[in-house]
Amino acid sequence: QVQVVESGGGVVQAGGSLRLSCAASGRTLRMYVMGWFRQAPGKEREFVAATSWNGDHTYYADSVKGRSTISRDNAKNTGNLQMNSLKPEDKAVYYCAASSVNPLRATWGSAAGYDYWGQGTQVTVSS
Repeated sequence: QVQVVESGGGVVQAGGSLRLSCAASGRTLRMYVMGWFRQAPGKEREFVAATSWNGDHTYYADSVKGRSTISRDNAKNTGNLQMNSLKPEDKAVYYCAASSVNPLRATWGSAAGYDYWGQGTQVTVSS
C-alpha cells in the first residue's frame, strides 16, 4: 500500500507563485511516475505535470508549460510542483498521484494510469 499526501495550497493573487509539495510513503519501490492533476468546480480532472520517479524525465500540460516546474527528491521520497505567473483559471483542487502501472511517457497525462492519489489541496487565485 502507498500513501500520498499533498500540501502547500492557499490563496495567491494573479501573477503570484505557489509551491505544492507531495509526500509518498509505504511501499513505493515499484512506483514509476509521480503526477499532478487538478479539478475545478464543475470541470473534469485534468493533467498538470508528471515526473519519472527518479526525476530524470518530466512532462507538462500545455496550460502550465513554461510557468510550472515539477521536481522529485528521491532521498526524501517527496515531490514539488512550483507554479509561477498564476492565473485565475489555475484555481482548483490539486492532487498528487503515483503510478505503478504506466511507465510509458505517452500515458502519463491520463488519470486512469495512476493508482494512488492524495486527498487534494486547494489553490485559489484571486484577481
